[in-house]
Amino acid sequence: MTNLLSQTWFIILMGITLIGAVLSAVHHAEVIAHKTGEPYGTLVLSISVTIIEVSLIIAMMLSGHEGSEFIARDAVFATVMIVINGVIGLCIFMGGFKRHEMSFRNEGTNSALAVLTALATFILVMPMVTVSSPGPDFTKSQLAFSGIASFALYGAFIFFQTVSHRDYYLPKTEDKKTDSDVHADEPSNLKTAISAFLLILSLAVVVGLAEALSPAIEAGVNSAGAPKTVVGIAIALLVLMPEAYAAVRAARANRLQSSLNLALGSALASIGLTIPTVAAIAIFFNLPLSLGISSLNMTLMYLSFFIGALTLAIGRTTLLQGVVHLIIFFEYLFLSLVP
Repeated sequence: MTNLLSQTWFIILMGITLIGAVLSAVHHAEVIAHKTGEPYGTLVLSISVTIIEVSLIIAMMLSGHEGSEFIARDAVFATVMIVINGVIGLCIFMGGFKRHEMSFRNEGTNSALAVLTALATFILVMPMVTVSSPGPDFTKSQLAFSGIASFALYGAFIFFQTVSHRDYYLPKTEDKKTDSDVHADEPSNLKTAISAFLLILSLAVVVGLAEALSPAIEAGVNSAGAPKTVVGIAIALLVLMPEAYAAVRAARANRLQSSLNLALGSALASIGLTIPTVAAIAIFFNLPLSLGISSLNMTLMYLSFFIGALTLAIGRTTLLQGVVHLIIFFEYLFLSLVP
């Protein structure tokens, strides 16, 4: 009994440390982001969060527990649904509640949503309609090609965002004054260098703790009798929580462009970087990997993309659009528990 109690407290301590390491990583990424400016700053945040997500997914896959082949699918799908409906919906709702109406550059957000729709279809839908392998699985050659295609498409988007059409992702002229009012002074080179070192250190701590905690997370879900998909949702919520807070804070400061850059960038990186990495690990270690989602989840995903396209079409948002996205998000959470 004493050993069990000690083990429980140790797991709780590791969990608190893991959350602290995630928050630390995102904080130091924000410092670097503030130094580099838009849209490079959101790219730093997105890649940092993706590294955390990859470490959690790979740790659980390598554990070899029952259902580990679905971890990547559930986490990536959860990230997409949380970002499109939860984070963006909350940003629009909170910003709209305070300011009634907000504006952004729809050229950039529409491009990001188009790339996200293609990536999600490549990875989460195609396995269900291909015939070379039964069920929700790719063959190894299909998995390798899909991973390469996803990485190439994400790379093309990054070039578009940071080089050829960078102005599409910058705040509108009338919003730039607000932007200077809410940001602190630009960090010095020394502070940025220290943050870069601490960011790497925080990510290393996350990787180590994720591997140690993965059996406890799975055991907790099993003991609660919850569906296996809850593990993926837990991973996505864990890594997106600090970033969601930053996005909502920006929206309340009338910087919806930064919020959308951050949210959509995270979803894109979640597929464009996570899946190629996970696919390479699965092929190299000969691990099972199932990526296809159910027809129920396909319906929810394409409903989210359709509503998202309508929301981002005209470059202005209101409170009602935030409510619609949040209701879809709660529908997703409920149907994940009661499919």
